[in-house]
Amino acid sequence: MRYLMTTYAGSTAPDEKMFAEMGKFVEELTKSGVLLAAGGLEPTGTHISSRDGKLTLTDGPYTEAKELIVSFALVEVRDKDEALEISRRFWAIAGDGDSDVRQVFA
Repeated sequence: MRYLMTTYAGSTAPDEKMFAEMGKFVEELTKSGVLLAAGGLEPTGTHISSRDGKLTLTDGPYTEAKELIVSFALVEVRDKDEALEISRRFWAIAGDGDSDVRQVFA
């Protein structure tokens, strides 16, 4: 099963210790084959809306900072419980914040 994990902008600024711990965590998940892709996302981007065959493009930022998705991870795991455990481990390193974990259907 694949899950997309997205992280929202938070108020906690990362420090060197957090970067080091997160690097070890990402390396572990990558070596085990669980982490398929991960990365940060630019804060601006372009929002696309389709209505009655007409596309409207709006350059960002287009959400409030607290709603801004800043990073993602795509993982392949046995079940949702394993995805949630990865999320628990992530937040133990990252500190306070918000994220979503959603199953990817393909």
